[in-house]
Amino acid sequence: MKFELSQSRIISIGKQGSVMFREKMLIAASCLLGLSLTLGLTAAPKAQAKGDAGKGKETFEQCAACHNVDTDEKKMGPSLKGLFKHKTLASGKPVTDATVLDQINNGGNGMPGYADMLSADDKANILAYLHTL
Repeated sequence: MKFELSQSRIISIGKQGSVMFREKMLIAASCLLGLSLTLGLTAAPKAQAKGDAGKGKETFEQCAACHNVDTDEKKMGPSLKGLFKHKTLASGKPVTDATVLDQINNGGNGMPGYADMLSADDKANILAYLHTL
């Protein structure tokens, strides 16, 4: 009788272990799926942010009213010649895609913000163009 109880207990534990194993596998699969989606979504903006320098040059024409790109002379705004070769912006912030995009979006120090006036593609194209200067 004890043998039967212990054997049925082993079978019962075996079934519980199997269920626990399946639950753990489902959790692991869910985590992997979530991680894959997260990586895919975070990689997408980077791919989109590359931009087209040629289109950026065309879009930049409206910026050229205030910014030089051929000389270091200041117009209404600072020259952007060699912008990404500088360590900092006129604001003192480091020159990165993020800080330049923030400046484009929010403006400041006399510059209007273009967050609502330019599309994400336009801004990516302008950034690509500014990298060529």
